[in-house]
Amino acid sequence: MFDAHLHIIDPRFPLVGNNGYLPEHFTIAQYRERMSGFGVEGGAVVSGSWQETDQTYLVAALAELGDSWVGVTQLDPDATDDDIVELDRAGVRAIRFNLKRGAIDIAGLTLQALRAHEIAGWHAELYVDGSLLPSLEPVLTKLPAASVDHMGMSTDGLPYLLNLVDRGVKVKATGFGRVDMDILDTLRQIHAVSPEALMFGSDLPGTRAQRAFDASDIDVIADAVGDDLGAVLDTNARSFYRVPPKSAVQQNESSAALG
Repeated sequence: MFDAHLHIIDPRFPLVGNNGYLPEHFTIAQYRERMSGFGVEGGAVVSGSWQETDQTYLVAALAELGDSWVGVTQLDPDATDDDIVELDRAGVRAIRFNLKRGAIDIAGLTLQALRAHEIAGWHAELYVDGSLLPSLEPVLTKLPAASVDHMGMSTDGLPYLLNLVDRGVKVKATGFGRVDMDILDTLRQIHAVSPEALMFGSDLPGTRAQRAFDASDIDVIADAVGDDLGAVLDTNARSFYRVPPKSAVQQNESSAALG
């Protein structure tokens, strides 16, 4: 399994309140304990609003997790080309548009995302309610590669999200406890447009969600995608994040763990 969306909240590094909210700590050790038995062999650590543009926690987390793990960062507007190269060497593979938690310089971030793609091949990830997707078309058409978190959050923008999927945008099957939609139907529609689009993520620790990840979420994904479950749980995200495929031994061990 490749967990394409999780947060590490390490007490050794600074946090910044977002609208008065500070999350509880969630360390690598806690994540490993929470996901033991799922056969996780890699994933993407995603920067949250409360980490702003701090990468010290992210670089430390990736160093501890190992080669099959990548980072998704919120980049400082003043970041240099050399900064991007160094972060890429540390395992960062994407820049995040966090449009759900406050105003952002969309034009500036778009230029930054294009620069990061040109320098290091990074894609862009959007945390946004689907109802805003139509208004972001001028941005999205400029991005060489992109993904949308949590299936777009609501059904309001689902037709537009499906159009984006048809044009190659990936969608994270994550955050089932924070969305306003028929999850099974939404997953089926996305998968019908492109079997390569969906990428599983636990969204742990599930900050501000009504509920955190549960094993039953994988059953829902399985119902939606059928024989393509392995791709959604692993290979779709590995390809997108440019992480080498697992060995045959690892694949067999992961299959046994999911049992």
